[in-house]
Amino acid sequence: MDGQAHAARTMWNCLHDWWTMLPKDKRSLAAADAAIRQARKEIDWLGVLPAQAAQAVLKTYFQAWKNCWDHRADAPNFKARFRTVMSVDIPQGRDLNIRRVHRRWGMVNIPRVGRVRFRWTKDLPVGKRADSEGRITGARLVKDALGWHIAFRVQTRKAAPGPHQGPEVGIDAGVNLPLALSDGNHRNHGRPPRLPGGKADRDKWLNPQEKAKLLGLERRAARRKQHRRRGAKASRRLQHTYDQIKQLRATATRRAVDWQHKTTTTIARQYGTVVVEALTITNMVKSAKGTCENPGVNVAQKSGLNRSISQEAWGRTLTMLTYKTGRYGGTLHKVLAPGTSLRCSECGFTTPGSREDQATFVCKNPDCGWSGNADWNAARNVLHLYRMGHALIPAAGRAVVRRSRGVKPATAR
Repeated sequence: MDGQAHAARTMWNCLHDWWTMLPKDKRSLAAADAAIRQARKEIDWLGVLPAQAAQAVLKTYFQAWKNCWDHRADAPNFKARFRTVMSVDIPQGRDLNIRRVHRRWGMVNIPRVGRVRFRWTKDLPVGKRADSEGRITGARLVKDALGWHIAFRVQTRKAAPGPHQGPEVGIDAGVNLPLALSDGNHRNHGRPPRLPGGKADRDKWLNPQEKAKLLGLERRAARRKQHRRRGAKASRRLQHTYDQIKQLRATATRRAVDWQHKTTTTIARQYGTVVVEALTITNMVKSAKGTCENPGVNVAQKSGLNRSISQEAWGRTLTMLTYKTGRYGGTLHKVLAPGTSLRCSECGFTTPGSREDQATFVCKNPDCGWSGNADWNAARNVLHLYRMGHALIPAAGRAVVRRSRGVKPATAR
């Protein structure tokens, strides 16, 4: 499997070089297919990758360029060895030959590998349950620090969801309170973002025993790294320690993603209209160290805040809400973020000093005096902006994404 994954990544890189160096008038899907077939004949180790998987690489690369032309994503780029997730696509479902062994395990046929056992975590339409309305059309193998995983593509016939009749809700993403809802039904994962000393807890998704193990592994790696000569390759013991650290990090990431999936599914089922802030997360997590001429202030505090923001993964939460609201017939809208955390949601005035700290908001307007959680106040302002008609982008569900002026649709292009 590792050999196939490396071959698929190399196939992508060779295809990208071939595509970018070729004149635009000679680029076509047929020419790329011929180049891939020739490469598999002339380079022996590329033959490790099955022909169907190589065609899947070509299809994915072509789709990446279509997404770029439609302004949905950036242009495809080179895939580095250590920064790219190892994966192999199996585009044909008939080659899998899936069979359930017992309640917890199943068997699947991987091309050029053979019969492999996998953990059965969800019902699949196999055997008598497979028909035209529910069948497996392919699979994808993905590797992380915990090993290889397989995801099956299932084709099902499903009716289009009707309009969601649920209530409206505004959501404010925060650090101390992960998701604050305008109706007060907040979502908290019960893990404090900061340690008692005020530092960001980068391992909050691990229990105390796992944190102690991770600290010991990091110290062991630091000791073994001291004895390595400059420019020398890491020893097997040091690499094994690195692998153990990656496994604990992957466990923490998996728990965070699981909480996000469950939370966003509950929100999409309960509410018909979800309103969020249009956050530019890349600008929010920029360093504050400045330059030699203009050095920054509170650099350490800003670094901890940036780490806490990155741990909450607001962008991933928004992506899940986007497609899940559309799946259940709801809509998701974005509003402009500036001022939502400083303006009082009761009287509508922005009075200096109302935001007392990270979690407390007390309106200093003499005629108001409303007090409450600062994130809750921001969520109420977010919903109020939507009701006043200040929605920025209809992002999901039955709404249509607006195109920039002068950009033609894909069919016209």
